[in-house]
Formats: sequence, C-alpha cells, structure tokens
Amino acid sequence: MMKRTSERKHWDDFWRRDRDLDEIYDNDGRIPVEILKRMDVKGLVVMEVGAATARDSVALALDGAVSIALDYSDEALRLAHLAAQRAGATLFLVCGDALALPFRDCSLDLVFHQGVLEHFRDPALLLNENARVLKKGGTVLVDVPQTLHVYTVIKKILIVFNAWFAGWETQFTPRSLSKLLKEAGLEPTGIYGRFFTPSLVYRMFREILLKTGIKIPLKPVLIPPVHRIRKRIRKCIENSSLGPNLGYIIGTFAVKKKDSS
Repeated sequence: MMKRTSERKHWDDFWRRDRDLDEIYDNDGRIPVEILKRMDVKGLVVMEVGAATARDSVALALDGAVSIALDYSDEALRLAHLAAQRAGATLFLVCGDALALPFRDCSLDLVFHQGVLEHFRDPALLLNENARVLKKGGTVLVDVPQTLHVYTVIKKILIVFNAWFAGWETQFTPRSLSKLLKEAGLEPTGIYGRFFTPSLVYRMFREILLKTGIKIPLKPVLIPPVHRIRKRIRKCIENSSLGPNLGYIIGTFAVKKKDSS
C-alpha cells in the first residue's frame, strides 16, 4: 500500500478555503509569548518555516525582529501578506522549500515552526536544515502535536479513511522530540505543553456547522465565571510538569551547539 504524504496541494486547498483571516484559528499567541519569555528579539533575524498566516512572525516583527515568513504555498503567503498589512508590520515573505532553505549556513538567530514537523515522513531532514541555517548558539523552536491526546486518535482514524485535511500527519512525545533535536546537533533547553482553546469538541462542532453554512463564534464565552475558572485550571496544568504530557501540543526550544559544524 502506498504511503500517504502531506503535499503542496493539500495546503493550497486548505488555505484557499473561502474564509476571512479572522475566521482561522490562531494559537493564542503561544509562540511569541514563549519566545519572548526567553529572549529579546529586537534586531534578531528570525524565520518561521511553514508560516501559513504568519501571525506569530508578525508579532515578533512588531517586537523588533527582522521577521522572515517562509512557505511553499502561494495561498498561505497570500494570507501572511494580509496579516502583515493589517498589523502594519514589515514581513519578508519567501516562497521556498523547508528542506532546501534559501539561506546561507549559520545566518539566522532563530528558526521556529508550529504544526510543520509532523507532516514530514523523515523529520530529521527538516531539523538538520534548521540547524544548518542557525548561527552557533542560535535557537530553534519546534511546536508539534503531542502523542498521548484524543486529537491523535481522531486524526489516525481520519487518515485511515483518507479524510485528513493534510493527507498524513504524525505526532511526538517530549522524549522522542528531544531525541530528534539532539541528533540534529541541537541541545534542548526548555519545553511547554498547551491544550486546545476552545476545546477540540467545540472546534469540530463549529467546523461541521460551517460546512452547512452556519457560523458560530470562533472563541465563545458562554458563562464568564465558568470560563475564567476553566482558564485558571488549564493554565495551572500547562505550567506544571503535566503540561507537556497531557496537552495536545508540545513545544521544545533547543540551541545549536557552539562546536556544531
């Protein structure tokens, strides 16, 4: 049986959907939040691989970074351009291949990607290319689906029936992701875990309704006191050691070793 893959057509079709930018879920700003906790990006050359709407790159640009948004989907870059325009940010858009980045060795301060690594059959190829373009001592952030989550179960079922939007996708545990980064010459320095906001059930329900022409709020707040309590509980778990093992997303920071070639 032929192995399914994630291809450019999947992404052009996905981003071509007739939706306003504001109707596409973001990631609650977790990428810039986590990056800015750890470093001052002002003046740094940063690149988002598989940037899609590039809202994280826009946020970093507004904080002073020289932001590059790379994607191989023209439709994704169209949305990235729109996001930058709306925010009044300077964003350098690059149509390119994540496995053959059009940048010199050791030329970037920070490389990051969210929801990208899991679409590669051989993730080492992408991480090796990330490491190549990073300066020695530079940082990479990899943000991916976590294995032990109901999201993974649903995804696997849809892949079996050839109904997954991206054709194919995998997932990672904190340990397996850390191992891959080390093999690429990158030293893990920190990890976080995040849950869906709003919940996965709500997102799926909203997606079904959209297909029938019914639109409900992107991020509902039905009972404010309950919403606030749930948010506090979620944050407590995310910020504990349980976060990376229970959340649907894990993000790992790693630094290129000074003695790397």
